[in-house]
Amino acid sequence: MIKKTVTSALLTIVFGTFSLVNGQSDRWQQKVKYDMEVTMDVNRNIYKGTQKLHYTNNSTDTLTRAFYHLYYNAFQPNSMMDVRSRTIADPDRRVLDRIQNLSPVEIGYLKVSSLLMNGKKVEYKHVETILEVNLGESILPGQTVVFDMEFEGQVPLQVRRAGRDNAEGIRYSMSQWYPKMAAYDVRGWHANPYVGREFYGNFGDFDVKITIDKSYTLGGTGYLQNANEIGHGYEEPGVKVSNPKGSTLTWHFFAPNVHDFMWAADPNYTHEKVKMEDGPMVHFLYVKSEKTEENWGKLKDYTVNAIQYMSDNFGKYPYDQYSVIQGGDGGMEYPMSTLITGHRNLRSLVGVTVHELIHSWYYGVLGFNESSEPWLDEGFTTWGTSVVMDAVFENDNKFIHDGSYKSYFRLATAGYEEPLTTHGDHYNLNSAYGPGTYNKGAVFVEQLTYVIGKENFDRAMLRLWNDWKFKHPNGNDVIRIMEKESGLELDWYYDYFIASTKSIDYGIKAVEGDGNNTKISLERVGMMPMPLDVVVTYTDGSQEMIYLPLVIQRGDKPEEKGMPKRTMTEKWPWTSKSKEVTLARPVSEVKSVEIDPSLRLADVNRSNNKVEVSTLIQKN
Repeated sequence: MIKKTVTSALLTIVFGTFSLVNGQSDRWQQKVKYDMEVTMDVNRNIYKGTQKLHYTNNSTDTLTRAFYHLYYNAFQPNSMMDVRSRTIADPDRRVLDRIQNLSPVEIGYLKVSSLLMNGKKVEYKHVETILEVNLGESILPGQTVVFDMEFEGQVPLQVRRAGRDNAEGIRYSMSQWYPKMAAYDVRGWHANPYVGREFYGNFGDFDVKITIDKSYTLGGTGYLQNANEIGHGYEEPGVKVSNPKGSTLTWHFFAPNVHDFMWAADPNYTHEKVKMEDGPMVHFLYVKSEKTEENWGKLKDYTVNAIQYMSDNFGKYPYDQYSVIQGGDGGMEYPMSTLITGHRNLRSLVGVTVHELIHSWYYGVLGFNESSEPWLDEGFTTWGTSVVMDAVFENDNKFIHDGSYKSYFRLATAGYEEPLTTHGDHYNLNSAYGPGTYNKGAVFVEQLTYVIGKENFDRAMLRLWNDWKFKHPNGNDVIRIMEKESGLELDWYYDYFIASTKSIDYGIKAVEGDGNNTKISLERVGMMPMPLDVVVTYTDGSQEMIYLPLVIQRGDKPEEKGMPKRTMTEKWPWTSKSKEVTLARPVSEVKSVEIDPSLRLADVNRSNNKVEVSTLIQKN
């Protein structure tokens, strides 16, 4: 590959300046620059490293403490992650009691042996997965300081996401492997212990050198700087690899404007790549076998098409490479890359790749906080997975988000749903976390097309990307973008659907004749108010739309393409549980009345959403 150092540095300057001066003035973010060198002992699975961290305090606060994440310390018996897995009522089947049963050479650890700030020693202590640092001198607003660190880690036997020797035999899935400065934002420090959920970090630059046995092929985050020295399929066409003597190679990667760095390594990786015409170089690293060869060969086109679709519709992918790598324990997203298990049928392989790829937009570039607001990242990604899979793989004529809606309906009626404002680590049950963050989150997104209209929504999605990339927007920021593009007030939608577990249930109570008119009686059964699209179908085949927006949304969505003509609009105050509308046609001409035939309204009981009027008349 061509070196990216100069262009990447320019991108960093542009992105960094943009994030500071072109956004909301109160939405500063800290800046990090990591320089790391690590050496991996592949016989003992132990690595030693040094880290130089340039840390810029862009906040208005004076910092007297700092915190690093030491994720690998979770993979030890009696850690918080171990205890959580063994005591939660429905543990992740990949974890269960496996951490408790790890031997000393199978556990993970990450230990800091030396830490300086601006050349002076600072006090620190290991508190399981967090390094607590008391700064000798405060970090003032606007100040940049330099931390120098020495550390050692042992790669755990793969249990969850990271580790060695996973179920498919991949040697190293190196995610969450280095001491990572915790994020600090308007809510303060985010020094959450690692108990198995997801991540949040500062945007910055990573310059990483990894020395490892030369038989290993590596891939992951960043641009390889010494490709013509390394080889392994990274060299430019026609260039002779100047592979140095010795038993090891040092791989040099640079990643601009990302908030994490992952790498994977295996001596048996096949490395293949596809250069997109107007997009990144896409790398595929997998162990070729009867279980992988055919489907991974087909995966290339699907991945390229998915990147192109996302770039065309939701914002252009901003980096020059993306890597799909066999590893991990399922599928997990990282900047510029993903780890996925590879022994899958084609539908599953494409599906998991597309899902993790879409995270690159919402986790990777927008930088949603996966820990505090997991519904944002997983919800938008699950929604996007259905959209992109339909475009590049299935082309289904059915409602493509039906699976997410049904999963949410089961959760809403199960009795253990929790508000989506719950921190990801603190859900009482995994069976509440998964359907909530993934599926209810996806319903939140699709239902926005119903509330504000598809055209407004499409514009808002692009505006969200353009206004908030590299800035860590939160749920309120998303709502404000939707408000600005639609002209509607939407705080009520967030308050009900995200911050509460109140559900939607509307019904048609009666359709009755009144001389030459027809009266339709509607009722709100559930506790959450929503605008209604009510479609009337007549016996002659014609249709009309009755639109009933909420008073509190302070406006109307525009008429949508493909929907019946809107003939009536009446406001519905949320305080009223019933509403009656009158049609200027006799009931004998009415075939049916239906609430939201588009199925986008997340009505938990759709059995009362449609009345076949002509059938009732015949029976009577």
